[in-house]
Amino acid sequence: MASVFAGGTGTGGLTGGSPRASARRGHGGRAPGRGTGRRGGLGAAVVALTTSALFAAALPASPAAAADPVPRIDLKVLVVDDGGPAVAAVTAELRGTGVPYRLLDLADPDRPRIDAAFLSDTVSGRPRAKYQGVVLPNEAPFGQGSAGTAEQAALVAYEQRFGVRQVDAYTWAHPGVGLDYTSEGGWSGTLDGAAAEVTAAGRSGPFGYLDGALAFEDNAPSVSESYGYLARPREGFTSYVDAPVPGGEGRGSLLGEYAHDGRRELVVTFSYNQHQRQFRLLARGIVEWLTQGVHLGRNRNYFSVHVDDVFASDARWDTERNCTPGDIDCVGGPGEQVPDIRMTVADAQYAAQWQRTSGLTLDMVYNAGAAEEWKAENGGTDALTAQLLADRDEYRWVNHTWSHPFLGCVQDVSVVPWQCSKDASGATRWMSRAEISAQIRDNHDWAVDEDLPVDRAELVTGEHSGLKTLPQQPVDNPNLAPALADNGVKWIASDNSREPQQRPVGAADTVPRHPMNVYYNVGTATEMADEYNWIYTSRADGGSGVCETDPASTCLDEPLDVATGYGTHIVPQEARIALGHIVANDPRPHYVHQSNLAEDRLLYPVLDRILADYRATFADNTPLVNPRHRDAGVELSRRAAWQSALDADRVTAYRIGTTVTVQAPGGVVVPVTAPEGTRKQHLLGTSAFGTAYAGQRSAWTQPELLQSAVTLRLPSS
Repeated sequence: MASVFAGGTGTGGLTGGSPRASARRGHGGRAPGRGTGRRGGLGAAVVALTTSALFAAALPASPAAAADPVPRIDLKVLVVDDGGPAVAAVTAELRGTGVPYRLLDLADPDRPRIDAAFLSDTVSGRPRAKYQGVVLPNEAPFGQGSAGTAEQAALVAYEQRFGVRQVDAYTWAHPGVGLDYTSEGGWSGTLDGAAAEVTAAGRSGPFGYLDGALAFEDNAPSVSESYGYLARPREGFTSYVDAPVPGGEGRGSLLGEYAHDGRRELVVTFSYNQHQRQFRLLARGIVEWLTQGVHLGRNRNYFSVHVDDVFASDARWDTERNCTPGDIDCVGGPGEQVPDIRMTVADAQYAAQWQRTSGLTLDMVYNAGAAEEWKAENGGTDALTAQLLADRDEYRWVNHTWSHPFLGCVQDVSVVPWQCSKDASGATRWMSRAEISAQIRDNHDWAVDEDLPVDRAELVTGEHSGLKTLPQQPVDNPNLAPALADNGVKWIASDNSREPQQRPVGAADTVPRHPMNVYYNVGTATEMADEYNWIYTSRADGGSGVCETDPASTCLDEPLDVATGYGTHIVPQEARIALGHIVANDPRPHYVHQSNLAEDRLLYPVLDRILADYRATFADNTPLVNPRHRDAGVELSRRAAWQSALDADRVTAYRIGTTVTVQAPGGVVVPVTAPEGTRKQHLLGTSAFGTAYAGQRSAWTQPELLQSAVTLRLPSS
């Protein structure tokens, strides 16, 4: 049972689309199988690592080779792309982790041909391997003609000479990849819902971050999501993932290593795409196996949850009128007085106890003006505020402005949808710099007076307002950035469903947050299922029909039972979507509202499911990382700088024997992953390099003061 918490070349992690759309993503396809690569370059900062003896062992052992200079192996991966989803998935993992790669498009008639000169050369008298690993669509993708045969032969000779490994992204079972034919006690077919297992060899090897069980997704019973081949290994083949042979005896391999002819291939015999959980769980191990545990980039499983509107109340969904009183499109009718939703003392006590039991720290995103308003209306006291303040150290706290106003343009709500108001000259009217600044300052000062552990640099505005809000407000409020600077704000939240990429707002940067599909305006499971039905059912089934016109959405086959639909459909779906973000190396926080901790306490079943699924999947050496708002922002910012350096061809990395050197522009922090036991050399003495995670050591690192290089050393044993 896993312990859960520890408290880029690459883009950020993958993000989910609409909750309904995510279940309909395409399957990998039956036929064994795109992305873009980045070249390295020379930069200013130097990082050097001493790596394990496994690299020396991978080199040829002949007397002639021993007399030659130790070769240089560049830390870049060659990706040969056939346009299929399997290669695209591996490429996305390389990019998301931060591993440099070069992509070779097989469909490009002008692509360079693979020969000895393409793969290697000599630098200062030393042989150089230009790639530390090779990703192919399958074991022999170059065709049967003389040109294809020559490319295949050149690649084989290269891998043999330099000990470079190869991933066969998706192929069928046959002796050429070390497996029996499926006709010899194996099987092929749809793997949806299959109960696979990481073998003992996989857990003791590149997949040691997993506990063992590996269930294939089955999100849409009417759609085949993954096809594959189960086959018995032959000599030289070590299975890392297998499954029972349906209707047969024993187990068949789905992923394993084939050692033959002085080479090593990782053979995958099931189809997949980059979004499917079975691939996402195995992707880390594929990269570690391919790079032999030393590469640029780093990978974590992140999970943070922001609870917005703390101290305030949230409006309630009207199940009769199918709208939320207070919204400009919800007027009239007997439901006008439905009560708002606000946490109670018991809810606050439960939240603190749940945190202690689960180990997950929640981020309380607070509106102090609401607390003061409740006190004023109740004789100067508010039991909820008192309880949350008593438990102040249980949580992290994030400024949500004093009274949650809209910080963008002045809204004209006399029309639906609302519009930005104009002055007499036709210019947009904006909330002023002074008003925005006061909302930020007063909320922060209140927290300081109450001894809340709050960080001035962090901010979440109400409804992410002040930032551009399409279609009505296509630009940021021009007064927002100056007000942020007035208050020392460096990290401002944005909505990931609208703006998934981090961007600057003056001197600050955005931190995109994933909205969880547990609605702000519901307190009970029945209300949640009712509103969900309204959004995700067709007009013919009594819904709004929005799902019929929104290309990012999919309608329910039939409306949910409002009495049971939340627990049976919404909870597992939302947990699956969030877990998909977690295993995609995505540091972006998730956000909900205080109403989700009240009444039926709808958030906890989702969180409990996420944590239980995580514990059942990952080993103790791979805990969830629970970053606060600013830490998520820093991670995204570092990735962007790293990506820019790679895009500009300003990063070069290579190893010679047991030393790895990375050259990058000055000021760019370099992500590096190396084997456990690696130590960092200082001017005087050494210390353990990075932090332990998933069986490796990794960190963002730079040369230290007075050092032109960072050297990492492995123990001799």
